[in-house]
Amino acid sequence: MIEEVGAIISTWPCNSQNRDHCVATLARVEHTYFLWPMCISEVAHISAEITYTSEHSVEVQVNVMSENILIGTKKLTNKATLWYVPLSLKNVDNVLEVPPVVYSRQEQEEAGQKRYKIQKLERMETKWRNEDVVQPVLNPEPNTVSYSQSSLIHLVGPSDCTLHSFMHEGVTMKLTDEVAGIVAARHCKTNLVTASMNAINFHDKIRKGCIKTISGRMAFTSNKSVEIEVLVEANSVADSSQKRYWGASVFT
Repeated sequence: MIEEVGAIISTWPCNSQNRDHCVATLARVEHTYFLWPMCISEVAHISAEITYTSEHSVEVQVNVMSENILIGTKKLTNKATLWYVPLSLKNVDNVLEVPPVVYSRQEQEEAGQKRYKIQKLERMETKWRNEDVVQPVLNPEPNTVSYSQSSLIHLVGPSDCTLHSFMHEGVTMKLTDEVAGIVAARHCKTNLVTASMNAINFHDKIRKGCIKTISGRMAFTSNKSVEIEVLVEANSVADSSQKRYWGASVFT
């Protein structure tokens, strides 16, 4: 839901000018904080605000509130910062320009420029960093990285995709969270919840019909928390000439 509302609010202003129509797609999730659990029967209120625009990207702040409709209380459960890029509907490989946003104060624009430069550098650093593959190990020792590592193989179907036949980034986020949860549970042997997701970088679009492999492994442990690295790899079923490629990477 966070990914969808961010895509909606980013797509509207990018289609406000007379040019090719576009759709905003998620390029990076800066931070996702899970502050409080949302329970069954509660109502979710999701709000989004554009906080910065560069020439080719949009920064969106999303907040999720839960409402207990029986007693009328509300609380903030999730908040996230996301970056979107507008892709042409005629050619989804073509990134379009973003109309500039009007800021109420000069300080807002300067702070946005600083955040934009930082995330751009980090996104480029991780794009070519993930050259290793999480390989299974036979009979690994308990409490080692190999012991708890896990993988999920998923065939990208029509229900996973946008109208333009590439996979919703929100679906990828859901699957990476599931794999990370399995890795953490195998290591800790107890129930766990996701506390936060650090930067999720979406390196390339994953199209309908691809096989996606989501692999997770332990990266760090403290007394009361674990950090999991999750790598998303994709390859085409129909096109044997297309090599495997990295779709996304995340620390959670």
